[in-house]
Amino acid sequence: MRHGLGQEILPEDWRQATLVGRVWNPAIAGPCVVTLRDGMAIDVTRHWPTVAELLDAPDPAAALQAADGESLAPVEALLANSAAANNASKGQDPQQPWLLAPCDLQAVKAAGVTFARSMLERVIEEQTKGDPAAAEGVRKLIVAEIGDDLRAVKPGSDAALRLKQALMARGLWSQYLEVGIGPDAEIFTKAQPMSAVGCGAEIGIHPISSWNNPEPEIVLAIASSGQIVGASLGNDVNLRDVEGRSALLLGKAKDNNGSCAIGPFIRLFDAGFTLDDVRKAELTLTVEGEDGFRLEGSSSMAEISRDVSDLAAQTIGPNHQYPDGLVLFTGTLFAPVEDRGAPGQGFTHKPGDLVTIASPALGRLVNRVNRSDRIPAWNFGTGALMRNLAGRGLLRQA
Repeated sequence: MRHGLGQEILPEDWRQATLVGRVWNPAIAGPCVVTLRDGMAIDVTRHWPTVAELLDAPDPAAALQAADGESLAPVEALLANSAAANNASKGQDPQQPWLLAPCDLQAVKAAGVTFARSMLERVIEEQTKGDPAAAEGVRKLIVAEIGDDLRAVKPGSDAALRLKQALMARGLWSQYLEVGIGPDAEIFTKAQPMSAVGCGAEIGIHPISSWNNPEPEIVLAIASSGQIVGASLGNDVNLRDVEGRSALLLGKAKDNNGSCAIGPFIRLFDAGFTLDDVRKAELTLTVEGEDGFRLEGSSSMAEISRDVSDLAAQTIGPNHQYPDGLVLFTGTLFAPVEDRGAPGQGFTHKPGDLVTIASPALGRLVNRVNRSDRIPAWNFGTGALMRNLAGRGLLRQA
């Protein structure tokens, strides 16, 4: 199992990409906004103290490309020190910079049940009340009744309404089917601003959970105007047993210490990367366990049931504003069902799992799994950021 990572963390064409990220700089005990040029991480914080401010520029990619800055660290050294947190024998050098999540003041929102294949797994969680031992039997029953492919059903369509009526008559309607094929998307708050972890950090599983999984997703970067200006990779870590007990426990299932990972960078839209590239994106997931377990999967954004622009429009607009912008998880196709332990128990994480989410145009998001109470506590929020920037003389009047 490989722990140290270098340039393979980056998009395949990273030298041509317009990338923005955040780095913790121990020399100033604070975060820096960075871009990559000529093999170096370039600090552009004096132009934009926050990523949120950059993303609100009229043309963020052009503005970033034109900005000068100071060399912070060689790209290879930055990535190696970021990934070193995944290697217990080596460890991270606290005196050298490392990657943070590439968002800061933005709200962290997520869309759920946007892929037909994983939609059925949400229904199964609900029907089993979060009991993994019952999942396989319920899965067979539901597939026998409604099939295993709802991709042809357009959300909110007449066909979707007819299917809803038929399933209600058979007692099989579900709140997950409502948001999966109904007119309104599920949009929820995944995490608080500043709480997401970056590439190389540990991700947290609440210790009450015994049935959980990674959720690899494309994450949209959206300005306060509602314009989608870029994209990144994300892991919407999920506790299946907790959410399965009750949808009202969604916050406990989704929002825990280290349960939201984003990175490695936000790729801004420019001539070489557009929203259509997001629509065509292919994602892969690899989970490598210290017990020798290995899980691999792939998914295509072409299978999403709602266009990403529709998800953004349902999140921000005349009825719901985000003055600092937002990042939006777009949902996952993955719902691993492979048995890891006893037959019929399905997949769940174990401490030490190494999770890699990858897409050629966005790079790789790599994180190691641990309990949420055993990883570093989140202690640098919005107030800390403002005090830090003020101390560095970086806050200014508009």
